[in-house]
Amino acid sequence: MTEKETYEYIQNLQSLGSHLGLECVTELCRRIGNPQDDLKFIHIAGTNGKGSILAMVSETLAACGYKTGRYISPTISDYRERFQINGRMIGKKLLCEYVERLKEVCGEMTAEGFAHPTPFEFETALAFLYFKEKQCDVVVLETGMGGETDATNIITTTMIAVLASISMDHMQFLGNTLSKIAKVKAGIIKEGIRVVSAWQVPEAAAVIEQTCMDKHAIIHWADKEKAKMLGASDRGMRFSYKDHSKMKLSLRGTYQLVNGAVALEVLDCLKEKFGFHLPEEKIRNAFENICWQGRFEKIAKKPDFYIDGAHNEAAAKSLAETIEFYFTNKKIIYIMGVLKDKEYEKIIEATHPYADSIITVKTPHNERAMDAYGLAKAVSAYHKKVTAADSLEEAVEMAYLMAGNDAVILAFGSLSYLGELKAIVKNGKWTRRDSHGK
Repeated sequence: MTEKETYEYIQNLQSLGSHLGLECVTELCRRIGNPQDDLKFIHIAGTNGKGSILAMVSETLAACGYKTGRYISPTISDYRERFQINGRMIGKKLLCEYVERLKEVCGEMTAEGFAHPTPFEFETALAFLYFKEKQCDVVVLETGMGGETDATNIITTTMIAVLASISMDHMQFLGNTLSKIAKVKAGIIKEGIRVVSAWQVPEAAAVIEQTCMDKHAIIHWADKEKAKMLGASDRGMRFSYKDHSKMKLSLRGTYQLVNGAVALEVLDCLKEKFGFHLPEEKIRNAFENICWQGRFEKIAKKPDFYIDGAHNEAAAKSLAETIEFYFTNKKIIYIMGVLKDKEYEKIIEATHPYADSIITVKTPHNERAMDAYGLAKAVSAYHKKVTAADSLEEAVEMAYLMAGNDAVILAFGSLSYLGELKAIVKNGKWTRRDSHGK
């Protein structure tokens, strides 16, 4: 397959939508030799923080000499970001080769009466095959949605199951109470394994405890009392956790304190229980140099321009805390784009007090995207200065005109539009010229 044919095929897969369940992905992986059975996994579920924890753990393992695969979704800038080894994306030629191989298998499945794998099932199988054939020492992967019936949960060789912060999200799929959602996410816990969890609200913590008891799994809780924020700047934050004192983390956002504690708990478990060689200086260096797109990421200066994937109520509340921490007495311009199946009113409610003006956008190329004008109407119930933009380019131009050099522009909501918006800002594509060419 050519690169063009590959991406056309991947795009066409999107029409298949998504569903929860393991039957189809199990059949797909069986037909390619169950590559996942020859790998060792650190499996991450949760509502917020999965990607940041994955980045910290995988970057550290790679820095310590382990060939580390990582599988993530969604991505910000490039489709190939989904499949990485030691921080490097799969090559274009290799992607084409793997897609062609799996396309043939999917064709065989449908010819025999099986359902065609969804995009996420297809990508999950591709990741397993790629990581096996490249002989990865360990794979760090995050669930797509939920846990128990997520396509990634066909794995049986988990070393550590990791539970990031759990809150309300995807209720139409996972359940309408926190205990139901926690039960689905705790479904990644396998018999007798090690489990690391962020500190959780009591309702979720009780479910995790019970699941570990039922599965004879050993739980390691991140200790909130031993996680101390020491300071933060435009370059990141400093914190201490247990014996890891005065750590420097290049990721911004006060919410990274819990993610950092969980990641260090995972690394300590790997070192103490699985014999991984993880020198402290290597851990420190990895944390200080992590790059992770779309998580309170600064993409431009004068004015400072940040993007953040706060796409649900809990993430919006964490973003609000970060805004209070970083931007005292600053004029702030929002660009907001959300999906219509999210609790967007709660996102607005949590964040609107800090904005001088709010610009709404429709996330491009996404059937679930909320219309910019509908979102503006919802925002107007909370904030007086709101404008709907017809495009991301127009939104960026409006934000720069409103901001001047001393304000802050913050784009947040669905991760699915932040990569395109980042490219617009980086490439200056938003700038209009008048009829005189100025």
